[in-house]
Amino acid sequence: MMDCKVTSETVEQTRNWGKCLGERLLPGDVLALIGDLGAGKTALAQGIGEGLGVTGPMTSPTFTLIHEYEGQCQGKKIRLVHMDLYRLQHPQEAEVIGVEESFTEDAICLIEWPEIAEDYLPENRLDIKILGSGEQPREIIFHSAENDWEQRIMDLIYSREKLGGSQ
Repeated sequence: MMDCKVTSETVEQTRNWGKCLGERLLPGDVLALIGDLGAGKTALAQGIGEGLGVTGPMTSPTFTLIHEYEGQCQGKKIRLVHMDLYRLQHPQEAEVIGVEESFTEDAICLIEWPEIAEDYLPENRLDIKILGSGEQPREIIFHSAENDWEQRIMDLIYSREKLGGSQ
């Protein structure tokens, strides 16, 4: 069980955390992005997309529920599946829209508002909770029950510290 907390002072820093994280992701990874409206989930997702070489704008799929992008991971093409489950009313809707179908080895999944689909999410995932809103700094908390995330997150934090990012 691992919890690591970092601070982001600006939207740009949140994006940069995402970019550094994106560079450490592996095919099949699932990330649950948790936070209030305006916390910075989409900014983090955009950074992750940048880290995976996604070209073109990434917007929150609030109305379409799922956006798919093409990216690169370890030199291979990968699908980046970005979900926004905010509009779902019932957990069963997650099954209807095919949330689980995106948990494949050729995709990396980012899920905003994952709480409604809790029963459908894999155990081996990274939960990222963003606390704060408005002009306040953000606390970004990385949490996983699986050990394979721990080394990647520690590497992420260490490399950001070397670049002068705040901890």
